Amino acid sequence: MPKVTSKLQLTVPKAIADQYGIRPGDELEWVPAGESIRVELVRHKAKAGHELTTEERLALFDANTKWLDELQAEQLKEAKAKGTSLTRETRGWTREELYEDERGLPRGLPRRH
Repeated sequence: MPKVTSKLQLTVPKAIADQYGIRPGDELEWVPAGESIRVELVRHKAKAGHELTTEERLALFDANTKWLDELQAEQLKEAKAKGTSLTRETRGWTREELYEDERGLPRGLPRRH
């Protein structure tokens, strides 16, 4: 049985976390229930994006794409003004550093034999 720490924190028992899908970073809401307290997993409104219409989601996508295009154009302009290009020195990585082999497997993934 978990005990309250000096910081008034509790640990969720693993069996309960597994049963209800509670993961690190999830929020729990404490709800008074008479002489008891009910703990509810807060299902964030991250799903709120699903409430947007297709047109609204496309408008958000287009706005973010435009912002990214402008940012990249600005970076390219600055690099050209300095007489450099956007190379691995300015990016901090190369394609070879990102990929393990010609099959395009990202580094760190176990190989299947």
